[in-house]
Amino acid sequence: MMKRDRLLTILSEVNKSGTVKTADLIKKLNVSDMTVRRDLDELAESGKIVRLHGGAQSVKSSIIYEASHIEKRELNIEEKREIAQVAASEIKNGETIFIGPGTTLELLASFVQVDYLRVVTNSLPVFENFQKERPQIDLVLTGGTFRQRSGAFVGELTNGTIEKLKFNRAFVGVNGIRNESIMTADTEEGQTQKKALNNAQTKYILTDYHKLNKDDFYQFYNLYDIDYLITNQQLPSETLAHYQQYTEVKLTKK
Repeated sequence: MMKRDRLLTILSEVNKSGTVKTADLIKKLNVSDMTVRRDLDELAESGKIVRLHGGAQSVKSSIIYEASHIEKRELNIEEKREIAQVAASEIKNGETIFIGPGTTLELLASFVQVDYLRVVTNSLPVFENFQKERPQIDLVLTGGTFRQRSGAFVGELTNGTIEKLKFNRAFVGVNGIRNESIMTADTEEGQTQKKALNNAQTKYILTDYHKLNKDDFYQFYNLYDIDYLITNQQLPSETLAHYQQYTEVKLTKK
């Protein structure tokens, strides 16, 4: 494969997946490790990708760009379903839980098995999915200022409501995790998620493995203070070992 074709293929893979690993590119392109690394460095220097340890990330997935709610729905959908299924299995009858905004969290409604449950959320899509999939449970949608980009309610009214409530469990999504730093793209969303986590007996972070070792704009919580991180089985063993230093990691079965 000519160099130009390699660069175009790499760029296409990065933009399609959000992040790619060097090892996967080596297999796909059937070239040496050194060749892939040089190609990645060249694309990074020209501003077309963001270079990461062991791979690369799309510019659109980096901290200079927040994907819209609609765009995120199409990314890594099967991996998100697997995470949602594991998270739903944690929920017990009669509990009050908080579910934050995010396309992985929206899928929880499809997998919840309990009959008696109270769900509090500041996410309109989460609310709508539970209303459709599990209409018999108690639903509470917080008020506040609606943020179109993520489908979430944020601000003083939202936070004032959540501060008064207590949860058995809180399930929150992220835009990036690096070491102990849990990050999102918007300060107001981060502040709301922090308040919900603080008021929960058991705290969960749900994220597909592509978001690990990735930065975003606003750090809203510390991974040391989270009870469980739920992510995909495809997580590299060295990355798993690294994050097990901060919290207990639950992996999907697939």
